[in-house]
Amino acid sequence: MAITIGTSARAEDRTAVEYAARIERVSKSFAGPAGQQLVLDDISLDVAPGEFVTLLGASGCGKSTLLNLVAGLDRPSSGAIATDGRPALMFQEHALFPWLTAGKNIELALRLRGVPKADRRDEAERLLELVRLGGAYGKRVHELSGGMRQRVAMARALAQDSRLLLMDEPFAALDAITRDVLHGELTRIWETANSGGPAAGGLSVLFVTHNVREAVRLAQRVVLLSSRPGRIAREWTVGMPQPRRIEDAAVAELSLEITEQLRGEIRRHGQH
Repeated sequence: MAITIGTSARAEDRTAVEYAARIERVSKSFAGPAGQQLVLDDISLDVAPGEFVTLLGASGCGKSTLLNLVAGLDRPSSGAIATDGRPALMFQEHALFPWLTAGKNIELALRLRGVPKADRRDEAERLLELVRLGGAYGKRVHELSGGMRQRVAMARALAQDSRLLLMDEPFAALDAITRDVLHGELTRIWETANSGGPAAGGLSVLFVTHNVREAVRLAQRVVLLSSRPGRIAREWTVGMPQPRRIEDAAVAELSLEITEQLRGEIRRHGQH
């Protein structure tokens, strides 16, 4: 089967693109002691411009593997992946350089993007303001709390000026209150980026999590992967308006339905 990884056409043609990410019949295998181990099997998924999609599933189902494939960090064994430009990737760990300040970490991404040196500080400070860290430009990583570090990591991802943000459980290591705050911040940034509609560019998000309520709180669409090998088991459209609260009754109700489906997938595949 053909293997393709690519981006959409030139920047001036980007408004005509029908998807932020297109995954077509993608499978991925890794070599193991018993031979090739199939991790992802025949995944097809589109992320529309400006759409927020969460990938949900049990540990080991291939969520992060799929995100890495979309990011171009690895190649599928078969199938095709195309994205609207180069995606930005945010990991569970902040991955900031400890010898740089918060602002200089963001400036590094701006430099790699080709932003002129004279403009980098202003843009870094603007992005810090966007994630509500105004005044933190000169702070070292060790001076920042876990939540603040993730905000800087988010600003650095946004500095790449991508139309597709890939997030691999970025809030999993945070306490519940900080995670709740950052859910709200991410929703605000995503809504602001899309306030002008698809023609204005906007921002699409593909967000990996194993937390069902997090998936429902954030997403317009929740995609459930089966246990290994990962296949798309079911999708849900989340029609609740934003902003949502993780304790909202409608969030809890849909989360219960999805959790039951997830438990069924785990039982079906003999995992505990």
